[in-house]
Amino acid sequence: MPKTLTQKILERHLVKGEYEPGNEIGIRIDQTLTQDATGTMACLQFEAMGIDRVKTDHSVSFVDHNTIQIGFENADDHRYLQTVAAKYGIDYSRAGNGICHQVHLERFGRPGTTLLGSDSHTPTGGGIGQIAIGAGGLDVALAMAGEPFYLTCPKVIKINLTGRLNSWVSAKDVILKILGIFGTKGNVGCIFEYSGPGVKTLTVPERATITNMGAECGVTTSIFPSDEQTRKFLRAQAREDDWQELAADSDAEYSKVMEINLSELVPLAATPHSPGNISTVRELEGMEVNQVCVGSCTNSSYRDLMMVAKILKGKKAHPNVSFILAPGSKQVLDMLARNGALADLLETGVRLEESACGFCIGNSQSPQTDAVSLRTSNRNFLARSGTKSANVYLVSPETAAAAITTGKITDPRDLEMPYPEIAVPDEFIIDDSMIIPPSDDPESIEIYRGPNIGEPPSNDPLPETIAGVVTIKVEDNITTDHIIPAGSRMKYRSNVPRYSEFLFEVLDTGFYNRAREIRDSGMHNIIVGGLSYGQGSSREHAALCPMYMGVKVVLAKSFERIHTANLINFGIVPVAFRNEDDYDKIEQGDRLEIPDIQKKIRLGEGQRISFSQAGCCHISRIKSRRNRNEREDHSKNTDSRNGWG
Repeated sequence: MPKTLTQKILERHLVKGEYEPGNEIGIRIDQTLTQDATGTMACLQFEAMGIDRVKTDHSVSFVDHNTIQIGFENADDHRYLQTVAAKYGIDYSRAGNGICHQVHLERFGRPGTTLLGSDSHTPTGGGIGQIAIGAGGLDVALAMAGEPFYLTCPKVIKINLTGRLNSWVSAKDVILKILGIFGTKGNVGCIFEYSGPGVKTLTVPERATITNMGAECGVTTSIFPSDEQTRKFLRAQAREDDWQELAADSDAEYSKVMEINLSELVPLAATPHSPGNISTVRELEGMEVNQVCVGSCTNSSYRDLMMVAKILKGKKAHPNVSFILAPGSKQVLDMLARNGALADLLETGVRLEESACGFCIGNSQSPQTDAVSLRTSNRNFLARSGTKSANVYLVSPETAAAAITTGKITDPRDLEMPYPEIAVPDEFIIDDSMIIPPSDDPESIEIYRGPNIGEPPSNDPLPETIAGVVTIKVEDNITTDHIIPAGSRMKYRSNVPRYSEFLFEVLDTGFYNRAREIRDSGMHNIIVGGLSYGQGSSREHAALCPMYMGVKVVLAKSFERIHTANLINFGIVPVAFRNEDDYDKIEQGDRLEIPDIQKKIRLGEGQRISFSQAGCCHISRIKSRRNRNEREDHSKNTDSRNGWG
């Protein structure tokens, strides 16, 4: 029977279940990656399992998110991660060595293997032919302990690429086109598999840009075949022995096929405040720009930064534009420094950041009030940049470079210069000195624990009846950034009580005090959401902190995959409305009662069940927010369905 590439790799790694889309399967994980924003909690969870060494073929701990050392917290956490890595058999990539996805692609990714990472952009590895999946820290900790990773066997969508990209159109425009087609919701349980004659025209870094940002569509992962382009990349990284040829069978069947002619694409941009809001650059041209940030795990490869350097050579940044550049890895920075491109960039007036996530997560370079910021990163959620009033546009390196000199959004095809041709090096500079291998004497390693590191909070057992208050009601497309912020707040990631104080601060600064009051009164907190609740980052603190605050249920129109798993991992029941109109019947402040919740979950046996069939949910509404003694009690069927128990 002909098979997709996805099926071939997953079947090779199956340890539980059978390959049948829609069924639950468990797969063996070959590699894991963690980063410092999620890795501290994952390591604490791994320690709690009492296992001497990791059981994977290769696990790597990266420091790339919280590298700004303001206060002791980040430095303490980095030291903790380094000692854990040394003791338990994990490679440790030091701060400054680069962004986890870029470095893993360069130095560790292997075609045909499985990679689980505590970061939602782990699918970057699909550019090299890996099944690379983002997950919460607890799932990654379990994988490091040798446990299977459980997921819904995905539907596979074939994206057939034909033609070749024209000058001034790049891989970023390919994935923006795909986001314009598929959007950011409704793609849970799917994998994008790329094929067609256009694939061979794309280098591995270009493919990685596409698979990286496929995460914004909500798919499980994306994957390209492993071919001669893959072999060339691995040879340049002195890792040709890791190469194997991998492709789908020519007559494999897919759940859907999408045709994209690369020759027909034009420069595109994602407009505020979602990666799914796609416009052509031509439609936006002339808009004044205040800031341009080049880098992130999406667009900070050697090819991307060389493109910017060549476009800007001999030019100056516009006086009104703050130009920031963050190389994706120390390897890329070394290459630019040695070939003179870094000097060319410095002459433009660039502000050089270290090789880290930085501006992408709002951890530095927040733009001015009401700014227009063009970024080559992957997310432009409200306030993610650190400035709530800023408008962030996601663009290609070519479009970013055009704006740096003109001071406005400019279609790069209008630049009066020949299109730079960037040759992929036959050999990259190989210097792994900032990757520290684990200790040969783990017994001698003492784990460092700074005062910011606490034990993972414990949870009460799920009660038979959930009786609580709707503490907040939110709209569609709520991201984990809305739930718990990134940026400077992330230094408290190892201190859950402190970090919890910032829950929903982007949307409602009163949430924490309301939730604390309800929790301390003995009631449960309940969150009500719209479509695609929990988009974005794999940040498990978006479930862990609500758990600490006494949240027992999130009731939403639909959920994203990683956040659903994180909610379940921390004892919060994700419940989806069967009838989305019922969302309008519930208001913030309503009291909800869900009886026999454990029984309902057991009856469902992991499947979605209907509360309208298994029992009713009682709603007690507070008629007046000004007079909380005035009540109106009534019982209604919510006609909702349980998520996964």
